[in-house]
Amino acid sequence: MSRSFTFLVNPASGGGAAPAAVVPVARALREAGASVDVTYSPGPLAMAELVTDAVGRGDVVVSVGGDGMLSSLAGLVSAAGGTLGVVPAGRGNDFARMLGLPTAPAEVAALLLTGEVREVDLVSLTLPGTPARVVAGSVYAGVDARAGEIVDRSHLLPRRAQYPWAALRALATYSPARFVVSVDGVERAYDAANVVVANSAYYGSGMKIAPAAAVSDGVLDVVVIEAASRVALMRSLPKVYDGGHVDLSEVTVLAGRRVELRADAKVPVPIGGDGEPLGTLPPLSEKPAVVEVRPGALAVIC
Repeated sequence: MSRSFTFLVNPASGGGAAPAAVVPVARALREAGASVDVTYSPGPLAMAELVTDAVGRGDVVVSVGGDGMLSSLAGLVSAAGGTLGVVPAGRGNDFARMLGLPTAPAEVAALLLTGEVREVDLVSLTLPGTPARVVAGSVYAGVDARAGEIVDRSHLLPRRAQYPWAALRALATYSPARFVVSVDGVERAYDAANVVVANSAYYGSGMKIAPAAAVSDGVLDVVVIEAASRVALMRSLPKVYDGGHVDLSEVTVLAGRRVELRADAKVPVPIGGDGEPLGTLPPLSEKPAVVEVRPGALAVIC
């Protein structure tokens, strides 16, 4: 099997770890006789053009960075009909974790050269009046979106500590929102701290938020964490790492292909996806945000 590669690198990923991560992988591929092109920080507009050109040449497009970089490329690669490879080099690497991808450079290079191509689902988010945004792992609204905003300001902390610290900070100041959640046309209302619409089981640097989620089942798992005291939510945080939180009375798990979200709160409820801020949820009086699964939309080496 002969493959050629276009690496697109986010130099800010992993606190600047991505440029160092790409070097040994690219070297191993070139030593194996593969063609490798590496581009750093191309920017959103240039990145779309680079992906189109790379797929047109028959290259595998390789994401070097974290979940945000992977998601930004996943939709582009899917639309171009290409194949995605991944060098995990971010703070979270949750979608790579879900796919069981290696992190050691020699193993990453070997997988890119000879690994099987698998079709996996993607997720689209459409906020009223805006184009659809494609993500790979999950879309979430509420306290975890606020935690994501805090993570972006937490670069002085060790990477392993950033998400737990941000989650505690967000919980310390959270106030519940009134969510209306529609799953495949069935509407429910909750006073909740957080709602997660998940394609992948993992988010937040290893939190197993949706234990039953699978990336190739054509279904989204919806996890609603209803309002509880700040102390109770903080105490339950460790359970999220092994998925034990889904057994708590305040957690509801639903599943479907189309999810509609609206929420009222003292301040607008933030929404994020794969570590990136995506805006705010519409209030109950307006048209909802729509999250849909795109079954088998992405070809990825894994």
